[in-house]
Amino acid sequence: MSDKKEGIIVILSSPSGAGKTSLVKEISSKNNFSISVSHTTRKPRSNETDGSDYFFVKEEEFKELIFNKKFLEYAKVFNNYYGSSKDVVFKKLDNGENVIFDIDWQGTEQIKQKKLKYKIITIFILPPSREELYNRLLNRDLNDEKNAKERMKQFDKDVMHWKNYDLVVINDNFNKCYNNIIKYINLETKNIAEIYNRNDIENHVLGLLK
Repeated sequence: MSDKKEGIIVILSSPSGAGKTSLVKEISSKNNFSISVSHTTRKPRSNETDGSDYFFVKEEEFKELIFNKKFLEYAKVFNNYYGSSKDVVFKKLDNGENVIFDIDWQGTEQIKQKKLKYKIITIFILPPSREELYNRLLNRDLNDEKNAKERMKQFDKDVMHWKNYDLVVINDNFNKCYNNIIKYINLETKNIAEIYNRNDIENHVLGLLK
């Protein structure tokens, strides 16, 4: 039996457009983290590559994977399915690789409820303001105003799930946000608890909802 130390799970979630995907890529490239590449039924954006950003599949194939219990978690978001492969993730963790997830609150809850043997750290990313979030969504979706407005409607529901995460960070400065996350992960892996100011975060969320 191998005495190799198991990897840890780090989950980043956020309302759409708050910057979690960029942070996940930065954490992965600079640290010992393997990104969990999700399956999705949505169409790829112009800057996305199949097998690297997502595994782009048809809805029929996705539902077959659900039926065969192949997902560690899955959710339907904006009329598209997203899911993380159970076998791939467990294999990496058992080989000592740390795995980082870019998933929403629904997937996070599913993973937490499974009571896995691996250490799990959950982090929620907030935008600095509603205006900044809307601008990011417009820029990302090539000025698709209809799509941006649809995502902003969902924002008010998604943002309320911040309370269920270990750490909440405001992404008002990318490098500062990244450093706060890395510091927290490093302390948590040493079983050193770091308490953030929940009152400040709650006030910020209330401001985002105005």
